[in-house]
Amino acid sequence: MKILVTGGLGFIGSHTVVELQNEGFEVVIIDNLSNSSEEVLNGITAITGVKPVFEKIDLRDKKAVQDFFNRNQSITGVIHFAASKAVGESVENPLLYYENNIGTLVYLLQELQKKDQAHFIFSSSCTVYGQADVMPITESAPVQQAMSPYGNTKQIGEEIIHDVAKVSSISSILLRYFNPIGAHESAEIGELPLGVPQNLVPFITQTAIGLRKELSVFGNDYPTPDGTAIRDYIHVVDLAKAHVVALKRLIANKNIEKVEVFNIGTGKGSSVLEVIQSFERVNNLKLPYKIVGRREGDITEAYANTDSAFNVLGWKPELTLDDALSSAWKWEQKIRK
Repeated sequence: MKILVTGGLGFIGSHTVVELQNEGFEVVIIDNLSNSSEEVLNGITAITGVKPVFEKIDLRDKKAVQDFFNRNQSITGVIHFAASKAVGESVENPLLYYENNIGTLVYLLQELQKKDQAHFIFSSSCTVYGQADVMPITESAPVQQAMSPYGNTKQIGEEIIHDVAKVSSISSILLRYFNPIGAHESAEIGELPLGVPQNLVPFITQTAIGLRKELSVFGNDYPTPDGTAIRDYIHVVDLAKAHVVALKRLIANKNIEKVEVFNIGTGKGSSVLEVIQSFERVNNLKLPYKIVGRREGDITEAYANTDSAFNVLGWKPELTLDDALSSAWKWEQKIRK
């Protein structure tokens, strides 16, 4: 079965391509390389022994999208990662985010709705919940007003998919990720942020290897046990496997509704200081860090209720925070050689 993975050379996309190929799917990758590298193909091939088909296409080019689907009629499933994802950048350049995250989704769905049957997995985010009132966060928690244009594109994207599913043969699963971290155990693929990392773990590994002078911990006055913000950190390999499970669910027609929503996290919150301590322990390192003021837009805590993912989707994470931080360090050391 041929599956299109958009943004398939990115962090989560590349790990998902590996898991799809390990399960025998034929994968076609579309990526415009705006936040990734074609060299990632070599890592995927080294792990799986199979080089996926790759086409460099900008999904904002409607004609290019139409042309791709005309040439690839046998594609029955799409896992859609391609999107801009930096919260700060989205505040500074909202139109880029609406064009890149919403326009591209529309063009893909326009092609899929021409098919007799199509399966669509959407890369969503726990940002749709904002600062939820109750922890852990269930899928029925209210979607709050977005804190950024990036968060808003995920909310709008979900709404578009719901609307299209009502009038088409597209069935869809929306996966609301919490905080993906780590790298493949082989260190052949991992996270490759451009410029200064926006996320905690790449900043930790870049500080440990000497690229950054020290790590800034944004705020230690949150109402949490150690004063630092709490998040649900999910190993990227576990997250990738969740996409394969979700796709198989749609292919087997096991979905109960045309559009289903699942939280993908561990169900456990870890504070920033706990992540630092875990990194230091598993890698036998001391990390220079300093406490600075809170960052605007950051929420106190967010971690998933994973009952639905476990019991309905039939997926559960197998890897730990220690596993993720060990693999992230192994990857950082490999790419700096």
